[in-house]
Amino acid sequence: MTQPRLLIVDDDVTFASVLARALARRGYQTITAHNASEALTQCREYLPARAVVDLKLETESGLNLLPQLKAINPDIKVLILTGYSSISTAVEAIKMGATNYLCKPASVDDILAALEGSIPNPEVPINDTPPSVERLEWEHIQRVLAENNGNISATARSLGMHRRTLQRKLQKRPVKH
Repeated sequence: MTQPRLLIVDDDVTFASVLARALARRGYQTITAHNASEALTQCREYLPARAVVDLKLETESGLNLLPQLKAINPDIKVLILTGYSSISTAVEAIKMGATNYLCKPASVDDILAALEGSIPNPEVPINDTPPSVERLEWEHIQRVLAENNGNISATARSLGMHRRTLQRKLQKRPVKH
């Protein structure tokens, strides 16, 4: 039996390498890419069955890469993995064909469970407290950024703020609920 091929797309070379080794120990044949063009080349050449794609590649969005990967291999299962999670990007990822969406940090077991399509759980606990104002601001910025296809200048204009202010806000980690 051949090992399933798995493409890892992350601009963090160290993270991609560590994840590739961990998944290889679990029986996957891993291929890494550090930007969208490398990912497309690797996908065309190796036709992986699965992919783990970082949402925020250095200057690109994993969301823009998702339909391109699906065009090359319509059956590919794609997990969007991110340290910059938001409800709007999660919804967009699923609408665009992602199998799942997961927030960093995530264990290899979490990644595999998300990729292998663990059974949906309607009994998932609902948070008793509403999100903070800071979290709501982060979610709104992410939604407007997605609406503007990742264009920072257009997003800043839409939000009525200076581009550098928006860039500073985007460089910060997302606020916890």
